[in-house]
Amino acid sequence: MLLKPAYKLTIGDKIVDTTDEPQASTVVALVVDLDLAAPADSFTLTLGQVGGFQPQRDDDAKIELGFEDELTQVMVGKVVTADNGLTTRRVIGHGAARLLLAASATETFLSLTAGQIVERLAERAAVPVERAEPGITFPAYVIDGRRNLYRHLHDLADFCGFDLYINSAGKLVFAPFRSGNAIHIFEFGKQIIELEMEQRPPLAGQVQVFGESAGGGQGDNAWAWLTKDFSGLKGTGGDAQPVLLLEQAVARTGEAAQSVAEAAFTRLTRQRLRGTLLSTGQPKVKLGDAIELRGLPDAAANGTFQVRRVRHAIDKTRGFTTRIGFRSI
Repeated sequence: MLLKPAYKLTIGDKIVDTTDEPQASTVVALVVDLDLAAPADSFTLTLGQVGGFQPQRDDDAKIELGFEDELTQVMVGKVVTADNGLTTRRVIGHGAARLLLAASATETFLSLTAGQIVERLAERAAVPVERAEPGITFPAYVIDGRRNLYRHLHDLADFCGFDLYINSAGKLVFAPFRSGNAIHIFEFGKQIIELEMEQRPPLAGQVQVFGESAGGGQGDNAWAWLTKDFSGLKGTGGDAQPVLLLEQAVARTGEAAQSVAEAAFTRLTRQRLRGTLLSTGQPKVKLGDAIELRGLPDAAANGTFQVRRVRHAIDKTRGFTTRIGFRSI
């Protein structure tokens, strides 16, 4: 049975457009971009120049997509630009990560986990936190005002091997990817319209990480010392060639150096296989999820992959489609 695309767009206290009401839609096109590699999620809404509604900067926005009677909230955010043309209006909005991009701080955190630091920085930017797992414990971690808070949180996520994103409710998630919050099945000849996959050799077969401290072997307070002997502070991930050497000043204990090395090696390994899938509209696919490919002619392409990017697009020519970027787990 052919399903009818449905949506509900709310800006400010006004429902801009919805398929619930039998009237001519003013929506020309809608694109929602959710991306683990981009600082902030975004939406671009193109409206026909009809009626007197004028979205304003900083208006709240909520986007719900789906089919017929079932809608799924895919994003909340704020309007950042609203431009009027001769025949259309273009409204662009960003998710809550915009607050982290606009904020900075200068502070030193002592004996806190990465998750605790994330929670404190998110609170400074007034970003609610859905989940912040502990990760690495840092004897000292310095936040400087030369970079925005998002860059500092992104670094913490890289050190710990975690994902950092804003979920569909507008709350921050700082956690490792395991098996996926949900697994969505895509079968050849059914949900898959287009599929591209790229396989590449690993950039390194081993990662070695060094801090710059004497470490716990010299006492609890030795993290502040410099050292010439890194033998007790080297972290290693993988055991093949070539070797990638990373100097990370924040890895001031052997345990932290090992965690950073394993995270870096896992990141390199997962980048070996990446792809993009185009499907009919899939509003339930979100960051933090996984997809399972089935029935592909190339048996090696079947399997489970991590969702890295989701782009929902609705227009009056192509209908409702979802493009998913993924990589190996």
